[in-house]
Amino acid sequence: MSDDAARRRLTRSVPAWAVVAALAFTGMASAYMFTLVVPIQSELPRLLDASREDTAWVVTITLLVAACATPISGRLGDMYGKRRIVLVLIAALIAGSVVAALSHGIIGVIVGRGLQGLTTGVVPLGIAIMRDVLPPKRLGTAVALMSATMGVGGSVGMPVSAFIVEHFDWHALFWVSTGLGVAAFVVVRVLVQPSTLRSPGRFDLLGTIGLTIGLSGVLLAISRGAEWGWLSLPTLASGLGGVAVLLVWGVYQLRAPEPLIDLRVAARPAVLFTNLASICMGFALFGSNVLLPQLLELPGETGFDLGVFETALLIMPSGFIMMIIAPLSGWLERTVGPRIMLTAGTAAVALSYVWLLVLSSEVWHIFVANMIVGVGIGLSFAAMPMLIMRSVPAEETGVSNGINALARSLGTSSASTVMAAVLAAMAVDVGGRSIPTSEAFVACFWIGAVVGIAAVALSLLIPRHSTPPRHAAVRGDL
Repeated sequence: MSDDAARRRLTRSVPAWAVVAALAFTGMASAYMFTLVVPIQSELPRLLDASREDTAWVVTITLLVAACATPISGRLGDMYGKRRIVLVLIAALIAGSVVAALSHGIIGVIVGRGLQGLTTGVVPLGIAIMRDVLPPKRLGTAVALMSATMGVGGSVGMPVSAFIVEHFDWHALFWVSTGLGVAAFVVVRVLVQPSTLRSPGRFDLLGTIGLTIGLSGVLLAISRGAEWGWLSLPTLASGLGGVAVLLVWGVYQLRAPEPLIDLRVAARPAVLFTNLASICMGFALFGSNVLLPQLLELPGETGFDLGVFETALLIMPSGFIMMIIAPLSGWLERTVGPRIMLTAGTAAVALSYVWLLVLSSEVWHIFVANMIVGVGIGLSFAAMPMLIMRSVPAEETGVSNGINALARSLGTSSASTVMAAVLAAMAVDVGGRSIPTSEAFVACFWIGAVVGIAAVALSLLIPRHSTPPRHAAVRGDL
C-alpha cells in the first residue's frame, strides 16, 4: 500500500459499532473452533480409520496450539500492529480449515486443527484494539461483548455442527469454518483501522521457544495423563520437564532486556489474582461443557437419553445469555467496577454447581444450571480484561490479555482431564458400553463447586484500586 493510500485509510472514519461488530464476529468464529468437532468426536476413529488414542489429538492439538500461541500473538500484536496479527491468525484459520476439509486421513485433520487453534489469539488482540480506539464510556460494553464471544461461539456453534453432521458429510464442518474465516478476514480488513500504538523493541525468539516447549509439556501431561497413566514415564517426563523448562524460562525473562512477557507486570496483585481466578473460571466453564451434554445424552438411570442436536439446543441459550449480559456488563463496570462484577460472576458459577448437587434429576434442572453458568461466565469474562487493562501499560495490553487467555486455557485443559478421569473411574458396564454412574456426576459437581468457591475467594483478593496505566482512553482523557 502506498503512503498516500495508507494515510487516506487512517483518516477514514469507521463507526465504533462497526469496529466492535467486526471484532466480535471474529471472536465468535474463533471460539466456534473448539466445539466444531464435538458432534463427531466419538466417531472420529471410524471416520479417520485410526485408533482412539490417535484421534484424541484432533482435540488436543487445538488446545495446545491455542494455549502456546495466544500470549505470543499478543506480544507480536503489541510490537507489529494488532490488526496485522489478527489478519495473520484468521489466515491461519482459513488455511487450517481448507487442509482439514480436503483431508481423508488423520494427519491432515490434525494439521488443520492445529492451524485453527492459532486463531484463539484474536480475542485478546480484539480487546486490545478496542482499548486503543474506543472512549471509556464505550469500552466496558465493547470488551464485555468481545469476551462473551468466547462462550457464545461455542454454545451457538454446537447445534450448528450437530445439524451439519446429521445432514451432510463431516467434511462440511471444515468448509463452513473456511467460510467463517473468509468472512472474518474481509470484515476486519475493511472495518478495522491499522494499529498505530506499538511497543518498540526486538521480538524475544528464545523466550518464545522456551514458553512453547514448557507449556506444551505441561498441557500435554494434563490433557493425556488420564490415558497414559498419571505416574507413567511419558506423563511424568512431559509434566515435570515442562515445569523445569518454565522455571528456567521465568529466570531468563526476568533478566532479558526485552522479554516476551514482563513477569514483573504479571506479578502485580491485580493481574496475578485475576489470572488465577481465570484458571478457575476456565475450569468451571469447560467442566460444565463436559458434564452437562454427557448427562443429557447418556441412556439409562444416569442420563436422559437425548440426541446430540437436542442436547445442543438445550445448551445453546447460555450463549445468548452471555450476549445479552454484555451491554449490562458495560453499565455495571462503570457503576460498581470490574472487581465486584468478577466476584458476582464467580459466585454465580459456584451457585450453578451447588444447584446441580441439589437438583439434577430433570431436564429443566440441567437447563437452569446451564443458564446460571451463562450469567456467571458473561459477568466474569467481561470483568477480567478490564481488571487487566487497568493494571498494565497500554503498550502491553495485547500480551497481558494473551496471558489471561492462557490462564483460561489452563483451566479448560485441566477440567477436561479431571472430569473425564472421574467419570471413567466411576463407570459401570452397560451392554458392553462404559457408562458413568450418577455418583460420578455428583463427585464432578462437588469439584466444580469447590473450584467456583476458590474463584470467588481469589476475586476478593484483587486490590480495590490499581496503578492507573499510561493510556488516555482508560483514564478518561478522551
